[in-house]
Amino acid sequence: MAAKLKKGDKVVVLAGKDKGKQGEITAVMPKDNKAIVDGVNIAIRHQRQTQTTQGGRTPKAMPIDLSNLALLDKNGKATRVGFRMEGDQKVRFAKTTGDVI
Repeated sequence: MAAKLKKGDKVVVLAGKDKGKQGEITAVMPKDNKAIVDGVNIAIRHQRQTQTTQGGRTPKAMPIDLSNLALLDKNGKATRVGFRMEGDQKVRFAKTTGDVI
């Protein structure tokens, strides 16, 4: 099945501690049904100091479930994603506006 959300998409979080936050998808893990979004679901990770890097507490974006994300349309509202054929090409479109993504 084709992916409704892809790397580089602008999304909004629908549920959880970061509900309402917006960001861009940096990585998608289809097998786990999760994605990593910039500035969302941040956890503090402790890093040991090495010769090249400073140690300490570093914030890291953790994966969030795809079901808790919705694509943003051109108006900045959450929308569902549909698929349609345009000529011989399958394209994604926003259900709210009908625009091709």
